[in-house]
Amino acid sequence: MAGFIEGVQRGQTVLFPDRLEDWIGEEDLVRVVDLFVEELDLSSLGFVRASSARTGRPGYHPAVLLKLFIYGYLNRIPSCRRLEREAARNVEVMWLTGRLVPDHKTIAEFRRQNGVAIRKTCARFVELCRRIGVLKGAAVAIDGSKFKAVNNRDKNFTKNKIASRLAHLEADVARYIDVMVRIDRQEAGEVRAEKVAHLARRYGRIRQEIARLQAMEKALADAPDGQISLTDPDARAMATSARHSGMVGYNVQSAVDTETHLIVAHEVTNQGFDRDQLSPMAIAAKTALGREDLNVLADKGYFSGAEILSCHTAGITTTVPRPATSGNAAKGWFVKADFLYDPARDIYTCPAGNELIYRTTREEGGLQVRRYWINGCQTCHMKGRCTTGTERRITRWEHEPLIDAMRERLSRDPDPMTLRRCTVEHPFGTIKGWMGYTHFLTRRLNNVRTEMALNVLAYNIKRMIALVGIRGLMEAIPG
Repeated sequence: MAGFIEGVQRGQTVLFPDRLEDWIGEEDLVRVVDLFVEELDLSSLGFVRASSARTGRPGYHPAVLLKLFIYGYLNRIPSCRRLEREAARNVEVMWLTGRLVPDHKTIAEFRRQNGVAIRKTCARFVELCRRIGVLKGAAVAIDGSKFKAVNNRDKNFTKNKIASRLAHLEADVARYIDVMVRIDRQEAGEVRAEKVAHLARRYGRIRQEIARLQAMEKALADAPDGQISLTDPDARAMATSARHSGMVGYNVQSAVDTETHLIVAHEVTNQGFDRDQLSPMAIAAKTALGREDLNVLADKGYFSGAEILSCHTAGITTTVPRPATSGNAAKGWFVKADFLYDPARDIYTCPAGNELIYRTTREEGGLQVRRYWINGCQTCHMKGRCTTGTERRITRWEHEPLIDAMRERLSRDPDPMTLRRCTVEHPFGTIKGWMGYTHFLTRRLNNVRTEMALNVLAYNIKRMIALVGIRGLMEAIPG
Protein backbone atom coordinates (compact mmCIF):
# COMPACT_ATOMS: atom_id res chain seq x y z
CA MET A 1 0.00 0.00 0.00
CA ALA A 2 2.38 2.64 -1.28
CA GLY A 3 1.70 6.22 -0.24
CA PHE A 4 0.15 5.31 3.14
CA ILE A 5 1.50 5.04 6.66
CA GLU A 6 2.36 1.38 7.09
CA GLY A 7 1.99 -0.63 10.29
CA VAL A 8 4.17 -3.40 11.66
CA GLN A 9 3.77 -6.87 10.19
CA ARG A 10 1.73 -9.14 12.43
CA GLY A 11 4.41 -11.80 12.34
CA GLN A 12 7.15 -9.38 13.42
CA THR A 13 8.70 -10.21 16.78
CA VAL A 14 8.35 -7.32 19.25
CA LEU A 15 10.27 -7.03 22.51
CA PHE A 16 8.21 -5.09 25.05
CA PRO A 17 10.10 -3.21 27.76
CA ASP A 18 10.81 -5.25 30.89
CA ARG A 19 9.01 -2.73 33.08
CA LEU A 20 5.31 -1.88 32.89
CA GLU A 21 6.33 1.44 34.42
CA ASP A 22 7.76 2.48 31.07
CA TRP A 23 4.30 2.28 29.48
CA ILE A 24 2.56 4.61 31.94
CA GLY A 25 3.02 8.35 31.55
CA GLU A 26 3.88 10.63 34.46
CA GLU A 27 0.48 12.35 34.21
CA ASP A 28 -1.59 9.29 33.40
CA LEU A 29 -5.01 9.12 35.08
CA VAL A 30 -4.26 5.63 36.35
CA ARG A 31 -1.56 7.08 38.63
CA VAL A 32 -4.22 9.14 40.42
CA VAL A 33 -6.25 5.99 41.10
CA ASP A 34 -3.21 4.14 42.42
CA LEU A 35 -2.07 6.96 44.71
CA PHE A 36 -5.56 7.70 46.06
CA VAL A 37 -6.19 4.07 47.05
CA GLU A 38 -2.70 3.63 48.51
CA GLU A 39 -3.30 6.59 50.84
CA LEU A 40 -6.57 5.12 52.19
CA ASP A 41 -6.78 3.21 55.45
CA LEU A 42 -8.85 0.32 54.13
CA SER A 43 -9.30 -1.29 57.57
CA SER A 44 -10.87 1.84 59.05
CA LEU A 45 -13.16 2.16 56.05
CA GLY A 46 -14.45 -1.37 56.68
CA PHE A 47 -13.18 -3.31 53.67
CA VAL A 48 -13.47 -7.07 54.11
CA ARG A 49 -10.16 -8.94 54.45
CA ALA A 50 -7.97 -5.88 54.64
CA SER A 51 -5.73 -8.24 56.66
CA SER A 52 -4.61 -11.54 55.16
CA ALA A 53 -6.37 -14.70 56.36
CA ARG A 54 -4.28 -17.10 58.47
CA THR A 55 -5.60 -20.24 56.80
CA GLY A 56 -6.69 -21.18 53.33
CA ARG A 57 -5.74 -19.73 49.99
CA PRO A 58 -4.86 -16.00 50.23
CA GLY A 59 -7.39 -13.72 48.62
CA TYR A 60 -6.84 -10.57 46.59
CA HIS A 61 -5.99 -7.51 48.61
CA PRO A 62 -8.96 -5.09 48.73
CA ALA A 63 -6.73 -2.32 47.35
CA VAL A 64 -6.23 -4.26 44.12
CA LEU A 65 -9.95 -4.78 43.52
CA LEU A 66 -10.84 -1.24 44.59
CA LYS A 67 -8.32 0.18 42.12
CA LEU A 68 -9.78 -2.06 39.43
CA PHE A 69 -13.31 -0.80 40.07
CA ILE A 70 -12.36 2.88 40.20
CA TYR A 71 -10.40 2.52 36.97
CA GLY A 72 -13.35 0.72 35.36
CA TYR A 73 -15.88 3.40 36.24
CA LEU A 74 -13.49 6.15 35.18
CA ASN A 75 -13.26 4.49 31.76
CA ARG A 76 -16.92 3.48 31.42
CA ILE A 77 -16.22 -0.21 32.11
CA PRO A 78 -18.63 -1.07 34.95
CA SER A 79 -19.18 -4.72 34.00
CA CYS A 80 -17.30 -7.30 36.08
CA ARG A 81 -16.80 -9.56 33.05
CA ARG A 82 -15.35 -6.70 31.04
CA LEU A 83 -13.06 -5.77 33.92
CA GLU A 84 -11.80 -9.35 33.96
CA ARG A 85 -10.96 -9.11 30.26
CA GLU A 86 -9.29 -5.73 30.70
CA ALA A 87 -7.07 -7.10 33.47
CA ALA A 88 -5.64 -9.62 30.99
CA ARG A 89 -5.05 -7.29 28.03
CA ASN A 90 -4.98 -3.64 29.20
CA VAL A 91 -1.47 -2.41 30.02
CA GLU A 92 -2.77 0.28 32.39
CA VAL A 93 -4.76 -2.30 34.37
CA MET A 94 -1.74 -4.63 34.41
CA TRP A 95 0.32 -1.81 35.90
CA LEU A 96 -2.42 -0.98 38.39
CA THR A 97 -3.02 -4.54 39.66
CA GLY A 98 0.49 -5.98 39.29
CA ARG A 99 -0.70 -8.18 36.39
CA LEU A 100 -3.25 -9.95 38.56
CA VAL A 101 -6.34 -11.21 36.72
CA PRO A 102 -9.23 -11.78 39.17
CA ASP A 103 -12.20 -13.66 37.74
CA HIS A 104 -15.50 -11.82 37.31
CA LYS A 105 -17.17 -13.59 40.24
CA THR A 106 -14.43 -12.45 42.61
CA ILE A 107 -14.77 -8.89 41.29
CA ALA A 108 -18.55 -8.90 41.67
CA GLU A 109 -18.37 -10.41 45.16
CA PHE A 110 -15.97 -7.68 46.27
CA ARG A 111 -18.46 -4.99 45.22
CA ARG A 112 -21.33 -6.80 46.92
CA GLN A 113 -19.51 -7.38 50.23
CA ASN A 114 -17.91 -3.94 50.51
CA GLY A 115 -20.80 -1.66 49.62
CA VAL A 116 -20.64 0.44 52.79
CA ALA A 117 -16.84 0.77 52.57
CA ILE A 118 -17.01 1.84 48.92
CA ARG A 119 -19.56 4.51 49.81
CA LYS A 120 -17.24 5.74 52.57
CA THR A 121 -14.42 5.88 50.02
CA CYS A 122 -16.56 8.18 47.87
CA ALA A 123 -17.14 10.42 50.90
CA ARG A 124 -13.41 10.34 51.68
CA PHE A 125 -12.63 11.88 48.29
CA VAL A 126 -15.03 14.73 49.08
CA GLU A 127 -13.09 15.27 52.31
CA LEU A 128 -9.91 15.42 50.25
CA CYS A 129 -11.40 18.10 47.98
CA ARG A 130 -12.42 20.11 51.02
CA ARG A 131 -9.03 19.65 52.73
CA ILE A 132 -7.03 21.01 49.82
CA GLY A 133 -9.27 24.08 49.61
CA VAL A 134 -10.95 23.46 46.26
CA LEU A 135 -14.36 22.70 47.75
CA LYS A 136 -15.54 25.61 49.89
CA GLY A 137 -19.26 24.80 49.66
CA ALA A 138 -20.86 28.19 50.30
CA ALA A 139 -23.95 27.01 48.40
CA VAL A 140 -25.16 23.69 47.03
CA ALA A 141 -27.94 22.75 44.64
CA ILE A 142 -30.09 19.69 45.35
CA ASP A 143 -32.02 17.70 42.80
CA GLY A 144 -33.17 14.17 42.04
CA SER A 145 -33.22 12.13 38.87
CA LYS A 146 -34.74 8.78 37.93
CA PHE A 147 -32.36 6.00 36.87
CA LYS A 148 -33.49 2.77 35.24
CA ALA A 149 -33.21 -0.47 37.16
CA VAL A 150 -32.69 -4.01 35.90
CA ASN A 151 -36.44 -4.55 35.80
CA ASN A 152 -38.71 -4.38 32.76
CA ARG A 153 -41.94 -2.43 33.09
CA ASP A 154 -43.86 -5.63 32.35
CA LYS A 155 -42.25 -7.20 35.43
CA ASN A 156 -43.51 -4.45 37.71
CA PHE A 157 -47.05 -4.67 39.09
CA THR A 158 -49.35 -2.14 40.71
CA LYS A 159 -53.08 -2.25 41.39
CA ASN A 160 -53.92 -0.11 38.36
CA LYS A 161 -51.59 -2.06 36.04
CA ILE A 162 -53.15 -5.39 37.03
CA ALA A 163 -56.67 -4.02 36.63
CA SER A 164 -55.84 -2.70 33.16
CA ARG A 165 -54.22 -5.96 32.03
CA LEU A 166 -57.09 -8.06 33.40
CA ALA A 167 -59.60 -5.91 31.53
CA HIS A 168 -57.72 -6.46 28.24
CA LEU A 169 -57.40 -10.19 28.85
CA GLU A 170 -61.08 -10.58 29.72
CA ALA A 171 -61.94 -8.79 26.49
CA ASP A 172 -59.69 -11.22 24.59
CA VAL A 173 -61.42 -14.19 26.27
CA ALA A 174 -64.85 -12.95 25.22
CA ARG A 175 -63.58 -12.36 21.67
CA TYR A 176 -62.11 -15.85 21.35
CA ILE A 177 -65.32 -17.43 22.64
CA ASP A 178 -67.37 -15.51 20.07
CA VAL A 179 -64.98 -16.56 17.28
CA MET A 180 -65.11 -20.23 18.31
CA VAL A 181 -68.90 -20.19 18.44
CA ARG A 182 -69.08 -18.60 14.98
CA ILE A 183 -66.62 -21.09 13.47
CA ASP A 184 -68.44 -24.02 15.07
CA ARG A 185 -71.73 -22.82 13.61
CA GLN A 186 -70.60 -21.82 10.12
CA GLU A 187 -67.85 -24.31 9.22
CA ALA A 188 -67.55 -28.09 9.21
CA GLY A 189 -64.95 -30.81 8.82
CA GLU A 190 -61.29 -30.91 9.70
CA VAL A 191 -60.73 -27.22 9.00
CA ARG A 192 -63.27 -26.26 11.65
CA ALA A 193 -61.75 -28.65 14.18
CA GLU A 194 -58.24 -27.31 13.53
CA LYS A 195 -59.30 -23.66 13.94
CA VAL A 196 -61.27 -24.39 17.09
CA ALA A 197 -58.33 -26.30 18.58
CA HIS A 198 -55.95 -23.42 17.80
CA LEU A 199 -58.27 -20.86 19.41
CA ALA A 200 -58.77 -23.16 22.39
CA ARG A 201 -55.02 -23.27 22.99
CA ARG A 202 -54.77 -19.48 22.87
CA TYR A 203 -57.81 -19.24 25.15
CA GLY A 204 -56.08 -21.56 27.62
CA ARG A 205 -52.92 -19.46 27.66
CA ILE A 206 -54.95 -16.33 28.35
CA ARG A 207 -56.76 -18.05 31.21
CA GLN A 208 -53.38 -19.00 32.69
CA GLU A 209 -52.21 -15.40 32.45
CA ILE A 210 -55.43 -14.23 34.12
CA ALA A 211 -54.88 -16.70 36.96
CA ARG A 212 -51.29 -15.49 37.36
CA LEU A 213 -52.38 -11.84 37.51
CA GLN A 214 -55.12 -12.66 40.02
CA ALA A 215 -52.55 -14.38 42.23
CA MET A 216 -50.29 -11.35 41.86
CA GLU A 217 -53.20 -9.11 42.86
CA LYS A 218 -53.61 -11.06 46.09
CA ALA A 219 -49.89 -10.79 46.82
CA LEU A 220 -50.04 -7.08 46.09
CA ALA A 221 -52.39 -6.58 49.02
CA ASP A 222 -49.53 -7.49 51.39
CA ALA A 223 -46.97 -5.21 49.69
CA PRO A 224 -46.25 -2.21 51.95
CA ASP A 225 -46.16 0.34 49.13
CA GLY A 226 -48.56 -1.31 46.69
CA GLN A 227 -45.91 -2.44 44.18
CA ILE A 228 -44.18 -5.70 43.27
CA SER A 229 -41.12 -5.95 41.03
CA LEU A 230 -40.09 -9.44 40.00
CA THR A 231 -36.54 -8.91 38.66
CA ASP A 232 -35.35 -6.31 41.17
CA PRO A 233 -37.64 -6.42 44.22
CA ASP A 234 -36.48 -2.99 45.44
CA ALA A 235 -37.10 -1.16 42.14
CA ARG A 236 -40.26 0.92 41.88
CA ALA A 237 -42.33 2.43 39.07
CA MET A 238 -41.71 6.16 38.90
CA ALA A 239 -43.15 8.98 36.85
CA THR A 240 -40.78 11.04 34.73
CA SER A 241 -40.96 14.55 33.33
CA ALA A 242 -42.24 13.30 29.96
CA ARG A 243 -46.01 13.12 29.68
CA HIS A 244 -47.69 9.71 30.00
CA SER A 245 -44.35 8.01 30.60
CA GLY A 246 -42.51 6.36 33.44
CA MET A 247 -39.85 3.84 34.27
CA VAL A 248 -39.05 1.19 36.83
CA GLY A 249 -35.99 2.32 38.69
CA TYR A 250 -34.56 4.38 41.52
CA ASN A 251 -34.57 8.02 42.55
CA VAL A 252 -31.01 9.34 42.86
CA GLN A 253 -30.56 12.46 45.00
CA SER A 254 -27.47 14.66 44.79
CA ALA A 255 -26.15 17.84 46.37
CA VAL A 256 -23.74 19.67 44.05
CA ASP A 257 -21.45 22.58 44.90
CA THR A 258 -22.48 25.59 42.83
CA GLU A 259 -18.90 26.81 42.34
CA THR A 260 -16.99 23.63 41.43
CA HIS A 261 -19.86 21.32 40.34
CA LEU A 262 -18.49 18.60 42.62
CA ILE A 263 -21.05 16.20 44.11
CA VAL A 264 -20.68 16.66 47.86
CA ALA A 265 -23.42 14.22 48.91
CA HIS A 266 -25.73 11.74 47.22
CA GLU A 267 -28.31 9.10 48.06
CA VAL A 268 -30.36 6.48 46.24
CA THR A 269 -33.98 5.85 47.25
CA ASN A 270 -36.90 4.00 45.76
CA GLN A 271 -39.38 6.77 46.57
CA GLY A 272 -40.75 8.36 43.43
CA PHE A 273 -41.02 11.88 44.87
CA ASP A 274 -38.54 14.42 46.28
CA ARG A 275 -40.61 16.18 48.92
CA ASP A 276 -39.13 14.31 51.91
CA GLN A 277 -35.52 14.50 50.72
CA LEU A 278 -34.70 18.19 51.27
CA SER A 279 -33.50 18.15 54.87
CA PRO A 280 -31.71 14.74 54.70
CA MET A 281 -29.71 15.83 51.63
CA ALA A 282 -29.05 19.34 52.97
CA ILE A 283 -27.85 18.02 56.34
CA ALA A 284 -25.69 15.39 54.61
CA ALA A 285 -24.11 18.11 52.45
CA LYS A 286 -23.53 20.34 55.48
CA THR A 287 -21.84 17.48 57.31
CA ALA A 288 -19.67 16.58 54.31
CA LEU A 289 -18.56 20.19 53.92
CA GLY A 290 -17.95 20.71 57.64
CA ARG A 291 -19.69 24.09 57.63
CA GLU A 292 -21.64 25.86 60.36
CA ASP A 293 -24.08 27.28 57.81
CA LEU A 294 -25.09 26.43 54.27
CA ASN A 295 -27.21 27.85 51.44
CA VAL A 296 -29.29 25.26 49.58
CA LEU A 297 -31.12 25.66 46.25
CA ALA A 298 -33.82 23.21 45.18
CA ASP A 299 -36.79 23.14 42.81
CA LYS A 300 -40.46 23.28 43.76
CA GLY A 301 -40.70 19.49 44.03
CA TYR A 302 -38.88 19.81 47.37
CA PHE A 303 -41.24 22.37 48.87
CA SER A 304 -42.41 21.16 52.28
CA GLY A 305 -42.99 23.25 55.37
CA ALA A 306 -41.69 20.54 57.69
CA GLU A 307 -38.53 20.04 55.61
CA ILE A 308 -37.84 23.77 55.38
CA LEU A 309 -38.23 24.11 59.15
CA SER A 310 -35.87 21.15 59.72
CA CYS A 311 -33.24 22.83 57.55
CA HIS A 312 -33.70 26.13 59.38
CA THR A 313 -33.23 24.37 62.72
CA ALA A 314 -30.01 22.83 61.41
CA GLY A 315 -28.64 26.24 60.36
CA ILE A 316 -29.34 25.76 56.65
CA THR A 317 -30.84 28.52 54.51
CA THR A 318 -33.10 27.05 51.83
CA THR A 319 -34.35 28.66 48.64
CA VAL A 320 -37.23 26.65 47.19
CA PRO A 321 -40.03 28.12 45.04
CA ARG A 322 -43.53 27.50 46.27
CA PRO A 323 -45.59 25.44 43.79
CA ALA A 324 -48.87 26.87 42.53
CA THR A 325 -51.41 24.37 43.88
CA SER A 326 -54.47 26.49 43.13
CA GLY A 327 -56.08 26.96 39.75
CA ASN A 328 -57.69 30.26 40.69
CA ALA A 329 -55.10 32.38 38.90
CA ALA A 330 -55.89 30.68 35.59
CA LYS A 331 -59.57 31.48 36.15
CA GLY A 332 -58.80 35.16 36.79
CA TRP A 333 -59.57 34.88 40.51
CA PHE A 334 -57.59 36.34 43.38
CA VAL A 335 -54.90 34.16 44.94
CA LYS A 336 -53.18 34.36 48.32
CA ALA A 337 -50.41 36.57 46.93
CA ASP A 338 -53.04 39.26 46.25
CA PHE A 339 -53.73 39.52 49.99
CA LEU A 340 -51.23 41.77 51.79
CA TYR A 341 -50.08 40.74 55.27
CA ASP A 342 -49.28 43.29 57.99
CA PRO A 343 -47.02 41.59 60.59
CA ALA A 344 -47.38 44.44 63.08
CA ARG A 345 -51.17 44.09 63.26
CA ASP A 346 -51.33 40.41 62.26
CA ILE A 347 -54.01 40.98 59.60
CA TYR A 348 -54.47 40.41 55.87
CA THR A 349 -55.85 43.10 53.56
CA CYS A 350 -57.86 41.81 50.60
CA PRO A 351 -57.90 43.42 47.09
CA ALA A 352 -61.13 45.22 48.05
CA GLY A 353 -59.41 46.90 51.02
CA ASN A 354 -61.12 44.86 53.74
CA GLU A 355 -59.16 43.44 56.68
CA LEU A 356 -59.13 39.71 57.42
CA ILE A 357 -58.40 39.17 61.11
CA TYR A 358 -57.03 36.14 62.96
CA ARG A 359 -59.73 33.70 64.04
CA THR A 360 -58.27 30.32 65.02
CA THR A 361 -55.32 27.95 64.78
CA ARG A 362 -55.47 24.31 63.76
CA GLU A 363 -53.12 21.54 62.69
CA GLU A 364 -52.88 20.65 59.00
CA GLY A 365 -50.46 17.96 57.87
CA GLY A 366 -48.49 18.20 61.10
CA LEU A 367 -48.12 22.00 60.82
CA GLN A 368 -49.74 24.67 62.97
CA VAL A 369 -51.75 26.91 60.65
CA ARG A 370 -53.45 30.20 61.58
CA ARG A 371 -56.70 31.09 59.79
CA TYR A 372 -57.96 34.57 58.89
CA TRP A 373 -61.31 35.75 57.50
CA ILE A 374 -63.91 38.53 57.56
CA ASN A 375 -67.68 38.22 57.81
CA GLY A 376 -68.54 40.91 55.25
CA CYS A 377 -67.69 38.98 52.06
CA GLN A 378 -71.37 38.47 51.12
CA THR A 379 -71.81 42.17 50.34
CA CYS A 380 -68.42 42.68 48.64
CA HIS A 381 -68.57 43.66 44.96
CA MET A 382 -65.46 41.54 44.23
CA LYS A 383 -66.78 38.31 45.74
CA GLY A 384 -67.29 36.77 42.28
CA ARG A 385 -63.53 36.87 41.69
CA CYS A 386 -62.60 35.82 45.21
CA THR A 387 -64.60 32.88 46.55
CA THR A 388 -67.71 30.76 46.04
CA GLY A 389 -68.12 30.21 49.78
CA THR A 390 -69.63 32.36 52.49
CA GLU A 391 -66.32 34.11 53.12
CA ARG A 392 -62.74 33.98 51.83
CA ARG A 393 -60.38 32.35 54.32
CA ILE A 394 -56.60 32.77 54.30
CA THR A 395 -54.26 30.37 56.07
CA ARG A 396 -50.81 31.27 57.40
CA TRP A 397 -48.22 28.84 58.70
CA GLU A 398 -46.73 29.77 62.07
CA HIS A 399 -43.27 29.84 60.40
CA GLU A 400 -44.45 31.71 57.31
CA PRO A 401 -41.61 34.28 57.61
CA LEU A 402 -39.29 31.52 56.33
CA ILE A 403 -41.41 31.32 53.17
CA ASP A 404 -41.47 35.10 52.81
CA ALA A 405 -37.67 35.25 53.06
CA MET A 406 -37.39 32.55 50.38
CA ARG A 407 -39.70 34.50 48.10
CA GLU A 408 -37.48 37.56 48.51
CA ARG A 409 -34.34 35.58 47.66
CA LEU A 410 -36.01 34.19 44.55
CA SER A 411 -36.75 37.69 43.30
CA ARG A 412 -33.10 38.73 43.37
CA ASP A 413 -30.81 38.94 40.36
CA PRO A 414 -29.25 36.60 39.34
CA ASP A 415 -32.04 34.09 39.52
CA PRO A 416 -31.20 31.31 42.04
CA MET A 417 -33.22 28.77 40.06
CA THR A 418 -31.13 29.41 36.95
CA LEU A 419 -28.00 28.80 39.03
CA ARG A 420 -29.57 25.61 40.42
CA ARG A 421 -30.44 24.27 36.98
CA CYS A 422 -26.99 25.02 35.56
CA THR A 423 -25.33 23.33 38.54
CA VAL A 424 -27.09 20.15 39.51
CA GLU A 425 -28.37 18.88 36.16
CA HIS A 426 -24.90 18.77 34.59
CA PRO A 427 -23.58 15.88 36.78
CA PHE A 428 -26.74 13.83 36.20
CA GLY A 429 -26.44 14.21 32.44
CA THR A 430 -22.75 13.28 32.53
CA ILE A 431 -23.24 10.17 34.66
CA LYS A 432 -26.22 8.97 32.63
CA GLY A 433 -24.15 9.41 29.49
CA TRP A 434 -21.45 7.21 31.01
CA MET A 435 -23.91 4.56 32.17
CA GLY A 436 -25.74 4.32 28.85
CA TYR A 437 -29.28 3.21 28.17
CA THR A 438 -29.23 0.31 30.61
CA HIS A 439 -28.24 2.49 33.59
CA PHE A 440 -27.81 0.33 36.70
CA LEU A 441 -26.35 -3.14 36.27
CA THR A 442 -26.88 -4.41 39.81
CA ARG A 443 -30.05 -5.33 41.69
CA ARG A 444 -31.38 -4.49 45.16
CA LEU A 445 -31.14 -1.09 46.80
CA ASN A 446 -27.87 -1.63 48.70
CA ASN A 447 -26.04 -2.84 45.58
CA VAL A 448 -27.44 0.03 43.52
CA ARG A 449 -26.20 2.49 46.15
CA THR A 450 -22.72 1.01 45.84
CA GLU A 451 -22.83 1.25 42.06
CA MET A 452 -23.93 4.88 42.25
CA ALA A 453 -21.13 5.67 44.72
CA LEU A 454 -18.57 4.38 42.22
CA ASN A 455 -20.10 6.56 39.49
CA VAL A 456 -20.06 9.61 41.76
CA LEU A 457 -16.44 8.93 42.77
CA ALA A 458 -15.42 8.64 39.13
CA TYR A 459 -17.25 11.87 38.29
CA ASN A 460 -15.63 13.77 41.17
CA ILE A 461 -12.15 12.53 40.24
CA LYS A 462 -12.56 13.70 36.65
CA ARG A 463 -14.02 16.99 37.84
CA MET A 464 -11.07 17.59 40.17
CA ILE A 465 -8.63 16.86 37.36
CA ALA A 466 -10.42 19.46 35.25
CA LEU A 467 -10.04 21.96 38.11
CA VAL A 468 -6.47 21.37 39.35
CA GLY A 469 -4.93 18.96 36.83
CA ILE A 470 -3.50 15.49 37.36
CA ARG A 471 -0.19 16.72 38.77
CA GLY A 472 -1.92 19.12 41.16
CA LEU A 473 -4.26 16.41 42.42
CA MET A 474 -1.42 13.92 42.91
CA GLU A 475 0.53 16.47 44.91
CA ALA A 476 -2.48 17.14 47.12
CA ILE A 477 -3.49 13.52 47.86
CA PRO A 478 -0.70 12.72 50.37
CA GLY A 479 -1.34 14.74 53.46
